[in-house]
Amino acid sequence: MEPRPVESSTYVDAFARGLSVIGAFDAEHPELTLSEVAAIAGVSRAAARRLLLTLCHLGYALNNGRSFRLTPKVMRLGYAYLSGLPITDIVEPYVVDLAEKTGESCSVCVLDGHEVVYVARASTRRVMSLNLSVGTRLPAWATATGRILLGGLDEADRAERLRQSDLRPLTPRSETDIGRLEALIQRAHKDGHCWVNQELESGLTAVAMPLRDRGGQIVAAINVAGHAERNSKQRMLKEQLPLLTEAAAQINAALRATR
Repeated sequence: MEPRPVESSTYVDAFARGLSVIGAFDAEHPELTLSEVAAIAGVSRAAARRLLLTLCHLGYALNNGRSFRLTPKVMRLGYAYLSGLPITDIVEPYVVDLAEKTGESCSVCVLDGHEVVYVARASTRRVMSLNLSVGTRLPAWATATGRILLGGLDEADRAERLRQSDLRPLTPRSETDIGRLEALIQRAHKDGHCWVNQELESGLTAVAMPLRDRGGQIVAAINVAGHAERNSKQRMLKEQLPLLTEAAAQINAALRATR
């Protein structure tokens, strides 16, 4: 069934459906058939076909006869956002420096709906089976950065985003109870940092802190992540957290000076 158009003269339904078709593709579904796109995007097969062929005509997608996939040109759509986000330029040197000092991966994420989006990343070694890069999206509820960012929202907004999240366990350690998640998020907000142990992926631990603008609002979160075998909670809080705190303080100072 196609999404119902919003009753507004400012809403372009065809454009909204086109974005839904683009959004149907992700790391787990890099190539899709016409029927799969229609089902994921919530549009009819006929509409999906017209939209996909339009994307092919414009160079944003390719059709190999049976299935479709996006082309690198689609990255221009996201780059327009990233290039206009001053925080990416500010955090990049700190992220690289922190990765070198800790010997682990370091990332900065922002919140988009119920997901975190990577806007900067540096890594000295691969820590996840996923190929993380700028633009990668992960469920906020299961990540240290996500819980920091959710902690910066008012209670009603946070509750709604948790309600919209797919809380199926990602590992045996995943906390999926909304009440307990709310408590963990509030505790992280109070502590000023969040440590997550193998809830997103088995073997992965991470500690994160908030990044704030001039007004004190949380605009992003920075983390250090590594393998659980070499990053116990004690080690991360004793050795990694002080380095993370220093980097966050420097970034926050830069954000206050530029925003």
